[in-house]
Amino acid sequence: MKKEREASNIYQIEKGSRVGIICCSDGRRMEGFGLDSAAESDPELFALLQKLEAMGLRPTLSPCIYAGEGGTAGSGRQRAEALMDFYRDDSIRAIFDISGGNAANEVLPFLDFSVIAATDKLFWGYSDLTVILNAIHARTGKCSVLWQVRNLLYENGKEQEQALRAALFGERERNGKGEGPKKQEPLFSFPVRFLQKERMEGIVAGGNLRCLLKLAGTPFWPDLRGRILLLEALGGGEALIASGLSQLYQMGVFSQISGLLLGTFTELERKAPDERMRLAALIREYAGQELPIAETPRVGHGADSAAVLIGGRLLLEDSLTSSGSFPSPRQSQNDI
Repeated sequence: MKKEREASNIYQIEKGSRVGIICCSDGRRMEGFGLDSAAESDPELFALLQKLEAMGLRPTLSPCIYAGEGGTAGSGRQRAEALMDFYRDDSIRAIFDISGGNAANEVLPFLDFSVIAATDKLFWGYSDLTVILNAIHARTGKCSVLWQVRNLLYENGKEQEQALRAALFGERERNGKGEGPKKQEPLFSFPVRFLQKERMEGIVAGGNLRCLLKLAGTPFWPDLRGRILLLEALGGGEALIASGLSQLYQMGVFSQISGLLLGTFTELERKAPDERMRLAALIREYAGQELPIAETPRVGHGADSAAVLIGGRLLLEDSLTSSGSFPSPRQSQNDI
């Protein structure tokens, strides 16, 4: 029997749940084909599966994981069908996409959004998966999660695992003296600093700047009226970021949204200490002086990145961490 989730616990599942693992963007490359040991062929994936199993989950691999000659794990149609198999399988309680790159938008025409709309399972991914996260909300009103489960394996892995356990199972780490729950920052919470104005509230859309813009002119572009637009980037210097912002400006996006939340711009920020200040000035040039703008160092491609519910309602206030109230999985876009 399919279990319904309360709106406030939209991302919670039960221990022992099956979770799907897929690559809807570029496929993974094995370090050595023909090896008997999966740990030698793809040690990162093997470690991730072990980590998820230790958490009490049962990861299930899609056939669309490894790259073929074209760099993807099958055609766009094949990857879409593999994703829809997870959505149709009631025993799969969540779907984690472990890919990134360039090819995720190839799956969009082949997704059955009526099936996705009828489920309460969440799709988790980041970077190029921005196209799927926003398409799901645009076509179904459902939420998805901007976050990469491979963060469990990196330098902030312990903290990320604790936060994921808290999100999925409602668990909190206890201190060593048995004195009750130890306070920790939830997976979906992050610090913010306002660059202009002091408050914003709305449904969140966006994610990776470059990848979001691939949806422009398609039926999968999200309705941004009254939304908080989240933007982050891995690659790209000032000229590339400016180009993306200019396109958003020419589309009228900054006059539609209720606020702009800036995550990390990894390559840009690595170049010089003052690049973040230059980015803020660039943003104001396109967004104007009246739009609420905030920034956070905890959303993006970093190993310590927090998760953001695309399609979830977010309240941001100066000097506070984010807090969200989320729409029911049953709500449509028009109900929010």
